[in-house]
Amino acid sequence: MGKSFQILSLDGGGIKGLFSAAILAFLEKDHDITITDHFDLIVGTSTGGIIALGLGKGLRPREIVSFFIEDGRKIFPPGFLSEGIQYVKHKFDPQNLEYALKDRFGETRLADSIKPLVIPAYNMGEDDIYLFKTPHHERLKRDWRVPMWKVAMATSAAPTYFPSFTQIDKIRLIDGGVWVNNPCMLGAIEAISFFNVPLDVIRVLSLGTTDPVKGRSLSLDKGGYWQWRKEGIDIILRGQSIGAYTQAQHLLGADKILRLDPKVPDGLFDLDQLSEEELFAKAAHESRRFSPLFKETFGRHIASEHILHYK
Repeated sequence: MGKSFQILSLDGGGIKGLFSAAILAFLEKDHDITITDHFDLIVGTSTGGIIALGLGKGLRPREIVSFFIEDGRKIFPPGFLSEGIQYVKHKFDPQNLEYALKDRFGETRLADSIKPLVIPAYNMGEDDIYLFKTPHHERLKRDWRVPMWKVAMATSAAPTYFPSFTQIDKIRLIDGGVWVNNPCMLGAIEAISFFNVPLDVIRVLSLGTTDPVKGRSLSLDKGGYWQWRKEGIDIILRGQSIGAYTQAQHLLGADKILRLDPKVPDGLFDLDQLSEEELFAKAAHESRRFSPLFKETFGRHIASEHILHYK
């Protein structure tokens, strides 16, 4: 196992996943490395799940950056449906996302991943969490057969943006971000329970997709549905993200988890609309400052060989 067990945790955030992918691309270029060589486990939710699956397939971060830039506007076409439509119907056509994912992943199965992966979704039919896992433990007997593109569709089926994804055993799956948008604790728990590693060897790199600085309206204090209709989901996602990070700090120790999720002005980047140039520039700036710390904290560790248990 080596001296440490290192986890790469990737937040959800829609098209803002470009930021996370670009950070990884800059780190690879700075240090002339393959980023996956330095992590024993990758966990990712929604757009972070798509990045995790791409890395598991063997794509380099620069290729994933190209996916967001080339396919982002096809998946989230500007002005496709008005915001009001989201009160009664999902905003975007899921076929655009499906075509893009099939083009990148083909029929590559979860078992074909070069890295252990954990990708969360939510099962609406059973009202329960749902975790896709590579066969990195002898107990994991089923998910390995699922094509990566289907896992990506399930973890990124964000309510009001896309419909539920039902092409895996007819289960009604939606975005894992409804319960674990920041999956850093998910990774830590997997390391302890399925890889049997002690707490003191776990290290986590947690990548967000930028954190807008918001001032919460006073009308929320006594408001009802009308006041909470826009900010409610954002508050829930932010609250669970901060909670997961804080729990991981307490569990592992504050020096064992590094989080990169820079503050940005509110409204600069949205889940489904952004300026690719501005977000890429933000990633360039943040990675420039973070790069030496990455090398010192994560760059010296080489991950163990990935062992499959499905045969």
